[in-house]
Amino acid sequence: MDNETESFLYELLNTPSPTGFESKGQRVWANRCRQFSDSVESDTYGSAWATIKGTDENAPTVMIEAHADEIGFIVKHIDDNGFLRVDRIGGSDWATARGKRLQLFGDKGEVLGLIGNTAIHIRDRKDGEKAPEVHELFVDVGAKNPEEVAEMGLRVGHPAVYLDSATPFGNNQIAGRALDNRIGGFIISEVMRRLSTDKPAATCIALNAVQEEIGGYGAKMATYHIQPDIALVLDVTHATDSPDIKHSQHGKVVLGGGPTVSHGACNHPLVAQRIIETAKGSEIPLQHEAAGRYSGTDTDSIYHLRAGIASGLVSLPLRYMHSIIEMADFGDIEKTIDLMTAFVKSIQAGDSFKVEI
Repeated sequence: MDNETESFLYELLNTPSPTGFESKGQRVWANRCRQFSDSVESDTYGSAWATIKGTDENAPTVMIEAHADEIGFIVKHIDDNGFLRVDRIGGSDWATARGKRLQLFGDKGEVLGLIGNTAIHIRDRKDGEKAPEVHELFVDVGAKNPEEVAEMGLRVGHPAVYLDSATPFGNNQIAGRALDNRIGGFIISEVMRRLSTDKPAATCIALNAVQEEIGGYGAKMATYHIQPDIALVLDVTHATDSPDIKHSQHGKVVLGGGPTVSHGACNHPLVAQRIIETAKGSEIPLQHEAAGRYSGTDTDSIYHLRAGIASGLVSLPLRYMHSIIEMADFGDIEKTIDLMTAFVKSIQAGDSFKVEI
């Protein structure tokens, strides 16, 4: 990875983009993609997509997709003593929230907040202790009353994320906040960068969609507009190789074992087969996952639009999802870029993913 690419990776990961407030991160992504795409567009709610025109106008249009938003919190109430109460944005794990620092985004800029953690010495633990519910969390911004909070530019409805950034870690890994799924935005941008120097037959559209964490709405809106023939969706998946995870219940996915392909539900069997063939032909290790009812990703929002879009899900193994220490492997990231690039280049005029009956 060259210095420019590495700089973009960390800028994208560290630019806060909680669901519903993604525009800042989307500008970072779009500005990068403008360097090597034929066009970059966006829609009403801020999903953005870049296009590279293929060399064969008769080839199907392929959309590669990731989501741009991250989990976080939103100010719900300000009490008489200047403490904030918050609610979740997306699937934030409030059980681990106490004692963490927050970055709040108010009308006057960023404000540091501390999620209060009453000292263990004076907590009432006589009947045991459970993690607090989200409404029991309180945020200290150093104010004494609501007026001082207002002077900081904060009000009900302002968003927040944990004040933690991504960093290189261990033996060729990366750890930090928001790898789910802005690492996906990085990957699809790298696919487009490679395709720009070796144009595929198929037109390729990279969609970086908003609002996945609350239901996949950004992907649904943008895909309806784009109308691709094929969709290759990228998200993260649970690496289940850390202690005490039952493989019989959650499947086996290994960090460093390469990307996964999902089977069942929203995943078109012919697209899944093309992914498998592409991985084999390019000597890319591939892990397999089952999705019996739904995938829990934007694929669920894409495949059934209009008359149906042949869709497949590729996932990057991730440890400690929805925490501030999410962890991915750079080898897996590179293999996922290789797989998605090769998949797009494999699509030719005359390729059909229609199930013949």
